[in-house]
Amino acid sequence: MSLAVFDIGGTTVKYGTWEQQQLSAVAAFPTPATFDELLDNMATIMDDAKREFTGIAISAPGAVDQDRRKILGISAVPYIHQRPIFDEIEQHFNLPVTIENDANCAGIAEVELGVGKAAQNIAFVVLGTGVGGALFVNRELYKGSHLFGGELGLLKSQSAQIFSQKGTLVKTANAYSKQTNDCIDGKALYALAANGDKLATVLLDEMYQIMAKNLYNVQVMFDPELIVLGGGISQRPALANELSKRLFEQLKKEGVEEIMPSVKCCYFHNDANLIGAALNFQKSRHVQFEAEQAREI
Repeated sequence: MSLAVFDIGGTTVKYGTWEQQQLSAVAAFPTPATFDELLDNMATIMDDAKREFTGIAISAPGAVDQDRRKILGISAVPYIHQRPIFDEIEQHFNLPVTIENDANCAGIAEVELGVGKAAQNIAFVVLGTGVGGALFVNRELYKGSHLFGGELGLLKSQSAQIFSQKGTLVKTANAYSKQTNDCIDGKALYALAANGDKLATVLLDEMYQIMAKNLYNVQVMFDPELIVLGGGISQRPALANELSKRLFEQLKKEGVEEIMPSVKCCYFHNDANLIGAALNFQKSRHVQFEAEQAREI
């Protein structure tokens, strides 16, 4: 099996090749302005690869409705929504296509091959510009009654603002920039704190507390044995320990520290969406094959 794998984002479309359970030839192109341009770029990538692909696996933003074969909701790539996108891509390339939400794909990668491969119930939390997530019950992706399972960015914790608005490194760096008129990013914010900048230190502490409070809500609602942290900030080695300590304090305060989960940073980082998309294709095709076999019997 050789898969062309694509991760559609608001700024770039990442792509790669999945063969023998390995991802290779990873690169990216700017997200096109139209759906037709997207198809053209995908075709060029696949032609240049000089491989006989057996399918196309896609990671995308939005609520992916597998039954209706559409992507619902909204995102920074409006033309992928509310259209028969599965059928259109399959007909264009004459290949089977699977599509899954990007956070779900990243979670699938971590559960199947990453830090969650020994766990049963897992909450995957993406800490990026906003916050996303995916929930797994008995190692199966839980999408909810309205395809909103794992939309952790909409959590509210003692604030009128949701998790995505208040609890990320990007938003924290923006808050520093507004108060000082110095335009900085998250990396610079950590550097300022390390050099003793009081405002940077206070803002990072507030960010960690907001993260921990929201993880507390995830834990008491869902009770996973493992919380996996993704997103750019997850590449900081100290993140998991810092949030684990603060989460334990939140649980202990309520006398339920015995439900403390393991907290780990993800393994695959920037490749997680592509790997998860490929694994989702493999599982989907396997399920389809079993269903066809059962009908024949």
